[in-house]
Amino acid sequence: MKKLARKWKKSGEDDREDDRFSLPTHDDLRPIDTQEQEELVRSFEKNLAQQSLLWRRVFAAILLCYSVFLVYSIYQQAWSPWELRYHAYFMDEVDSWMVISADWAAVLVCSVAVAGLLLDSRYHRTCLWYSCFGGILVAVFWSYHMLRLPRFRWDVVWLPFGPLSGAGICLYVDHLLSESSEEVRKLRGYMYAYKAS
Repeated sequence: MKKLARKWKKSGEDDREDDRFSLPTHDDLRPIDTQEQEELVRSFEKNLAQQSLLWRRVFAAILLCYSVFLVYSIYQQAWSPWELRYHAYFMDEVDSWMVISADWAAVLVCSVAVAGLLLDSRYHRTCLWYSCFGGILVAVFWSYHMLRLPRFRWDVVWLPFGPLSGAGICLYVDHLLSESSEEVRKLRGYMYAYKAS
């Protein structure tokens, strides 16, 4: 019985020690004053701007690396045609200049998507949509010629869907970042509406 009483007493002391490290369980009824609201909203805006720039640069860098790879692929196809395996599959189906043109179109799609991500103008979303439409054209070209091959090659699926996926992901990232920006703007609007009432 004494053991049980000691355990109970000891657990009560432990609970009081743990209370120092726990969050309060009741709300503080004091509202945030205007200065604190302004600082909070400003910190959200600053954080959003930093995060937006970071993620735009990350996805732009990934797409630029893919574009550099495509330029290398164009160079290889121009100087030693059909040496690359993923182009050699199409040797009997397509002329060399068409492969080079399709790769240049893919580079253009990626470049327009990068410009849409990094430009800070009101037309950046238009650039992203144009890159998606260009990606669809590249995907149709490569898909048509892939389906004409005697055997479907899964290892070159990135040829039709690489630029389209890159442009689509950039459009999605831009959409997410603009939604976050809109939420911060709403928060600032709520703050001013609260001041007016």
